[in-house]
Amino acid sequence: MLRHAIAPLRRYTKASHDVVQHPRLNSDAKILLLYVQGLPEGSTEKPLSAHAERLGIKGRAYQKVKQLLTTCGFLHEWRHQNERGRWVTDQLLANVHLTTEDAAAVRDGGVPSTHMRTVGEPAPRVVGDSPSGDKNGEENTPHPPPETQVDADPERAVAEGVLLSLRQSRRELHLGESEARTLSAIAADWLRRGISPADLRHALTSALPPTGVRSAVGFLRHRLTVKMPQERTVVHPTPQAPPQTDRLSNALITCEGPGPEHVFRPLADETHCGPCRQEQAWEAHNAKYSSLTPAPATVTS
Repeated sequence: MLRHAIAPLRRYTKASHDVVQHPRLNSDAKILLLYVQGLPEGSTEKPLSAHAERLGIKGRAYQKVKQLLTTCGFLHEWRHQNERGRWVTDQLLANVHLTTEDAAAVRDGGVPSTHMRTVGEPAPRVVGDSPSGDKNGEENTPHPPPETQVDADPERAVAEGVLLSLRQSRRELHLGESEARTLSAIAADWLRRGISPADLRHALTSALPPTGVRSAVGFLRHRLTVKMPQERTVVHPTPQAPPQTDRLSNALITCEGPGPEHVFRPLADETHCGPCRQEQAWEAHNAKYSSLTPAPATVTS
């Protein structure tokens, strides 16, 4: 047999020999697996049955393909209730054999023990053509130079770390490094306004649309902008008012009361000091009550 093969320069999908030469997978299962592996980002939100139907794999043929992929460890499913109480099924289609524990680690944003990329995992695309959002004629740099502003801004560095960690809780919120670096400029304002990193993460991952997130970058940019918290009002403490000094104390005068000569400082126009006024008050009190007491009767024999 002769063979003529030219390696493609663009629009190709890397296929492992473990998949292409798998003895138990039929041709429909291999084609479906490779087809899903080559899908662009955002297209894996559809169920596996929808992609199979597009390839003409329906009915019993699809059920057989699904059973083969599950038995061989390429397909894993989890059924759970979403925020609205409806039962939904999450699917993970890998291009390597994964155990149940490895698949759960990928679902939760971790790295399986195989350390190989899986289809449907939140990871960069492994294709030869440029992303659909690039303009024609622009040079693609797979690793853009790091921005020195992020290193100089501690809030922005923390915000970028929060954005990159979103993939661990919600797979549809996966961001690349350049995407997270761009959005960190907006997310840093949340931290400057008193929002903690944990509260920022909760605000971005809670109450997601029931239909899923089609574009992680667009969704997070909109939520960061619309739900931006108010700026904190800094209340500066007012300095304590100085004591009143406009009222001057009166000068010392000589008391007109009895006894040795002594002086006091009057509050108004007093002529007697406090002890002398108190003594005068007691004398007036005693004189008043002594005049009211009747004199004892005189008894004559």
